[in-house]
Amino acid sequence: MRVIRHIAVNVFKESVRDKVLYNLVVFAVLLISLSYLIGQLTAGQDMKIIKDLGLASISIFGLLIAIFIGIGLVWKEVERRSIYALLSKPMRRSELVLGKYCGLVLTLLINIAVMTIAFYALLAYINWVIDPAVRLSWPAPAVDPAMLKAIVLIVIELMLVTAIALFFSTFSSPFLSAILTIGIWVIGHFGADLRNFGGVVGSPVAAAVGRGLYYVLPNFSAFDVKAQVVHGQAVPLGYVGLTSLYGLTYLALVLVGAVAIFSRRDFK
Repeated sequence: MRVIRHIAVNVFKESVRDKVLYNLVVFAVLLISLSYLIGQLTAGQDMKIIKDLGLASISIFGLLIAIFIGIGLVWKEVERRSIYALLSKPMRRSELVLGKYCGLVLTLLINIAVMTIAFYALLAYINWVIDPAVRLSWPAPAVDPAMLKAIVLIVIELMLVTAIALFFSTFSSPFLSAILTIGIWVIGHFGADLRNFGGVVGSPVAAAVGRGLYYVLPNFSAFDVKAQVVHGQAVPLGYVGLTSLYGLTYLALVLVGAVAIFSRRDFK
């Protein structure tokens, strides 16, 4: 555990020094702030627009951080030949993989926390300056704690995406890892369509492939409850808990696969 913690801290420090990371976070915070101006363009729907854009910004920019930093975690060590020095130290390969994953997750959590604080600060400001009569027309309060449920599921989803990106980086190039990770993320958001693919196409083979992908690939659409919280619809804590458990179980399996592949790689 000490080795994993040490590697995670080093990954976090390295990620913090990455200027691309700062640019992504700053741009996300600016987009969240600009959502207030964009929301003014739609009369009567401004709060829904602001919340929707804010949550979408946290999700999309968190996804970019997870993918474009995660795909290079292992590859950079191999490319710079520093992998030989690391493996010569008293550490297991599994500790190296898990340490890098924990470091990126720590980076991801801190950046999402910054974006969440900026998002809630914007909503608190709007709630403060807006006419009290206008607040009565909102389906949910401006500073709605229920939005944290959506953010929690976004975090679990991004942790799973990070695990998938790390999995591909153990045996593939960054470009291919990014393509595969993005592809799985996109397909995972169309889980219901894959399940019902047989009713659309006439080919039994295509229908079987669609069902197979539905059961094998992660169902990322289950993590998306942004529309519900924006429109003030209840999201049960039980659903959040079960979906989080599903995501954590899946990412654990992905990490086991990443460790298994990396442990068998020959770097000679």
